[in-house]
Amino acid sequence: MANAIMHDEKAIILVVDDTPDNLTLMSGLLKDSYRVKVANNGERALKIAQSEAPPDLILLDIMMPEMDGYEVCRRLKTENKTREIPIIFLTAKTEVVDETHGFELGASDYITKPISPPIVLARIETHLAIKSVQDFLKDNNAFLASEVDKRTAEIVAIQDVTINAMASLAETRDNETGNHIRRTQHYMRALANKVRFNPRFAHFLNDDTTIELLFKSAPLHDIGKVGIPDRILLKPGRFEPEEFEIMKTHATLGRDAILHAEKGLGIEMPFLKLAKEIAYGHQEKWDGSGYPEGLSGDDIPISARLMAVADVYDALISRRVYKAPMSHESAIQIIQEGKGRHFDPDMVDAFMELTDEFQRIAATYADSDEDMNKKAEYMEKAIAEKP
Repeated sequence: MANAIMHDEKAIILVVDDTPDNLTLMSGLLKDSYRVKVANNGERALKIAQSEAPPDLILLDIMMPEMDGYEVCRRLKTENKTREIPIIFLTAKTEVVDETHGFELGASDYITKPISPPIVLARIETHLAIKSVQDFLKDNNAFLASEVDKRTAEIVAIQDVTINAMASLAETRDNETGNHIRRTQHYMRALANKVRFNPRFAHFLNDDTTIELLFKSAPLHDIGKVGIPDRILLKPGRFEPEEFEIMKTHATLGRDAILHAEKGLGIEMPFLKLAKEIAYGHQEKWDGSGYPEGLSGDDIPISARLMAVADVYDALISRRVYKAPMSHESAIQIIQEGKGRHFDPDMVDAFMELTDEFQRIAATYADSDEDMNKKAEYMEKAIAEKP
């Protein structure tokens, strides 16, 4: 009906009655204001209603042979294509129980014969107007839902681009490659999915959304390294004690950078909350010997504990310009030895069940010789140009 109104077309009324005189009477009454279709039985009525040009409203007799009006109404209301068409029963059945049954089947109105033409026309006009408003609201709601989905997708895309840009910025100054970021993302997701049903973590990892937010936040774990001087960040050997103290500030620098970005938004974003936890806490150790706060045990955020396993495993197996990669087996042994000291014991147990998956991820996102050569050239140039 909404389309009919917009294009100044007459609404289509389907009259269903097994009596020819009644069809003639109703056609004559309606033809000046509406396009009229007629059906003299229920089967014919169903075919017209399900056609490419369905009626906007149906006037339906009840007492018909083979298929009565109640059954026609029931069938129309069970089909997606026809359930929204208003049905007005037009019948000689005057009992309240009959009228009640008609409404129970989904009819919009019930008119008894003999009819009053002004009343029939008024009822038709009213229900067509109601249907028009309903169609408009449905179309408008569908459009709004589509726009919300579109804007949500755009926001997610902006988030992803921003995160990747920030992470890439940190990566250009670090001795690690962009593939380290991708590997740690996938390690974290695999580990989170493994421990999500552990009672110690179920309250936090209670749905797929949280795990995907962890995946999205993971690339920012070392964003604070942007603030570390090149002479320390790019040093190819072991840090002196004072250099290590400066290096440790990258956790605080990362947390503060994300906090600053969050304040600029004016609202708290779930993925930035996790990013802050990961950036600030992934260097903490289970026994309290880590930094920046020396947290221990369950005081360390779960997100940071997940990243600790992922980050250390990748650091061990990865080739750097200043060290050879460690074997997968050796990395497993070191993480196992760190159970209860460096790492949450339950997460190490989960990791031990995922070692093949970690190895697969490492192979999928392995560093190429070109990646390492470019990184080495950058580091050599940066070191040569430092004051």
